[in-house]
Amino acid sequence: MIRIVTLSLILFFMNTKMIFDFNKDKNLNSWQVVDDTVMGGRSDGSFQLSEDGHGVFAGYVTTENNGGFSSVRHDFAKMSVEGYTKVVIKLKGDGKDYQFRIKASQRDYYSYIKQFTTSGEWEEIVIPLTEMYPSFRGRKLNMSNFSADAIEEVTFLIGNKRKESFRLMIDKIELQ
Repeated sequence: MIRIVTLSLILFFMNTKMIFDFNKDKNLNSWQVVDDTVMGGRSDGSFQLSEDGHGVFAGYVTTENNGGFSSVRHDFAKMSVEGYTKVVIKLKGDGKDYQFRIKASQRDYYSYIKQFTTSGEWEEIVIPLTEMYPSFRGRKLNMSNFSADAIEEVTFLIGNKRKESFRLMIDKIELQ
């Protein structure tokens, strides 16, 4: 019985790949906040490490001046997703809706998106890769859902078409 449990744990850990694991010593230079100010809006997001070593994406979204979103993205070297079917994110939100986005290539003008709702508690959000649909500037594209063999960017975005403050704490992002 112990061998079976041990083998199951080994297989579980072998079948995960870390995209980003936050901790107190982590460098956030590869993360960049992009707000609606790139289009004239006035939203204001920030990204930093908490004292406990979690990524904290927080700020305020406003619809003034045709605004309405804030995002934080992480670019990295091409990472194979072959053999993985989902992204699992451990986070604590504020009860609001967010989008998780991926890009197969940083050069792509569109992202693959999946919306999720946070509970206000620490939780694992599970996002099947095949459920991520292509979108550009809020419009779903007439293309297939995600089926690429690699990714180069992940993004968290809030844009609920209303004025609101937000706070999303992120512990880790991994492929399973």
